[in-house]
Amino acid sequence: MGYQSVFRAGQFDGQTIVITGGGSGIGRCTAHELASLGAHVIITGRKQEKLDATAAEIVEDGGRVSTRAFDIRDEDAVRDAVKGMLDEHGQIHGLVNNAGGQYPMPLATIGKKGWEAVVANNLTGGFLMARETYNQCMKDKGGAIVNMLADMWGGMPSMGHSGAARAGMLNFTETAAVEWGVSGVRVNAVAPGFVASSGMDKYDPVFAKEVLSQLSGLVPLKRMAEEAEISSAIVWLLSEGAAFVTGNCIKIDGGGSLNAKAFPLLDQQRSQPYRGFHRAVRPKQV
Repeated sequence: MGYQSVFRAGQFDGQTIVITGGGSGIGRCTAHELASLGAHVIITGRKQEKLDATAAEIVEDGGRVSTRAFDIRDEDAVRDAVKGMLDEHGQIHGLVNNAGGQYPMPLATIGKKGWEAVVANNLTGGFLMARETYNQCMKDKGGAIVNMLADMWGGMPSMGHSGAARAGMLNFTETAAVEWGVSGVRVNAVAPGFVASSGMDKYDPVFAKEVLSQLSGLVPLKRMAEEAEISSAIVWLLSEGAAFVTGNCIKIDGGGSLNAKAFPLLDQQRSQPYRGFHRAVRPKQV
């Protein structure tokens, strides 16, 4: 059984799409879906072995994939990587700025080094990838960019470094949409809420028990998102169906960012997840 996408077969035939952080989590899922729809996906990350594992899955499923290992925080490495991808494939039609990462810690104890590392992962790296892709290709040929945010509205207690970076990425998305529209480039973003991804298993067991296990109860739909539910929004933003959508951010959070403080969120199981990703790995800690 292959990826059960809601989009038509061949939607991205002839297109090359880059997914940063494509070796795991939402990036891995998005790469699988785009490949199943005909795209040649280029997955990037810092660890070649992780990229190789995901690439092997995509090839086994009949898709086309390339890998490129580099650090999106390194300006020279990004410039060289984008040039190499263009030399090999001719054009980049879409960029998914998915790579990022953070760790739980209260603001009062975050050091300068840790703050800058998270901001570099979640904001600066995405800016560098978008800038180089635009300057080296999309400025002349057009394209679509989708940036990764998070549910940072109203603050992100225990992850203030990530919240600040994600908020910056929202403003970058809006600014780039204005400046680059003249080149036929659309720039949008997605903001997932709580996602049942295997990446949750990287968190400290105490944090997982005390915090992650409670997350579903804070969402009106009373569950976490599936990776496929994030991927499908990204795929739509890259598609011709979103040809007049730019500068927007789609919140994919089950209503979690809404103000429900004064409204009782009753338990229910009526919201049924979309589980299109046939290779999804659910987290053990929640």
